[in-house]
Amino acid sequence: MLTSLFGIIPSTLRHGPLVHLAWCAVVVALLSGATVDAHEIGTTRVSVLLQEDRTYNVEIVTDAAALAEKLKSSAGESLPLDTCSTCLQSVFASLDEPFRQRVKLAFDAQEVRPAISHTVTPGADAISPTLVTFRLTGQIPPDARHVTWSYGWTFASYALTIQGAGSKEAVTEWLEGGQTSTPFVLTSPAPPVDRLDTAWRYLALGFIHILPFGFDHILFLLALLLPTVLWWEKGGWRPAPALRTVLLETTGIVTAFTLAHSLTLSLAVLGVVNLPSRLVESVIAFTVLLAALNNLFPVVTTRRWALAFVLGLIHGFGFASVLWELGLPSDALALALTCFNLGVEAGQLAIVAVVLPLAFALRQTWLYRRLALPVGSTAVALLALAWCLERGLNINLFSNPT
Repeated sequence: MLTSLFGIIPSTLRHGPLVHLAWCAVVVALLSGATVDAHEIGTTRVSVLLQEDRTYNVEIVTDAAALAEKLKSSAGESLPLDTCSTCLQSVFASLDEPFRQRVKLAFDAQEVRPAISHTVTPGADAISPTLVTFRLTGQIPPDARHVTWSYGWTFASYALTIQGAGSKEAVTEWLEGGQTSTPFVLTSPAPPVDRLDTAWRYLALGFIHILPFGFDHILFLLALLLPTVLWWEKGGWRPAPALRTVLLETTGIVTAFTLAHSLTLSLAVLGVVNLPSRLVESVIAFTVLLAALNNLFPVVTTRRWALAFVLGLIHGFGFASVLWELGLPSDALALALTCFNLGVEAGQLAIVAVVLPLAFALRQTWLYRRLALPVGSTAVALLALAWCLERGLNINLFSNPT
């Protein structure tokens, strides 16, 4: 039915470089409008250090512009916001009291009023947000037995780590914005890790790092999947003859990509290999460009799983940078790493489950062979090229909303 439906498109609209360029312009405009930073999760993290001299030190690291916008909105002040570092410093200094209203540190259910200082740090490059670090310090009340924490300036999950006096290991707990932490006992060993909760948290984080936040990873996978329902023969793409062939190639591509990024993710998290974030993000964009160009000017037409493996290696370092931002529980490192990988794999399979049946049904139509593959690949290549320039040269071609 789909074949007959798209077969009625007038032939005058099916051909011509101008038509293809027009479609490319539309698709690039839509993609750039929807473009997000490569990694949007993990923008808030909180650490609490309880020291032997009965003092506490709390550090909150978060996206400066996003927090300033929330503070100004809650205080009834006008928007939009000027995001220069000096301007953000001024916002935080003037809105100290509103900030405190959603930050609760309590010992034995009694809230304390810490001294608060803050530092705004510009992003390391064009794709990194400006960060603000708040430091909350003060004295632990005499005879206090428990401490709890609540932070209401984020709408997402964030990692809270607490390290007691004299303890070598920190305890990590995942909280939602505004949620109060489990009471941490000051005078006894750290409570055991809830492995089921840890597994679920990192599984979910891996999934949402692909859907919806892993925009560059999504485009890389789509560029690899688009030709799987076709066969390169006599200088052109032909419809694949059978579903079995398509499934085998798709399985090979997804498996190779998973093995590649799992390998480099593990090496990076374990500290065996470390690469600069700017280099990693630039090369990830370049892999998207290469995958898209291979659809337009085919070089690798068989065993494309090898292409997925080689290009997919760098993506693992991108995943690792997110995990470093989020924090990994040292007492459940293997579990968290495994579940994050499984979450990434689940996100990839969700994309395949949507794209592959539709692509297979449309593979014999003009819509797919003359529009989806060439125009889609061209649009992805152009967007990836823009990312390469942004990340490699530290410039901003697309305006990103705060």
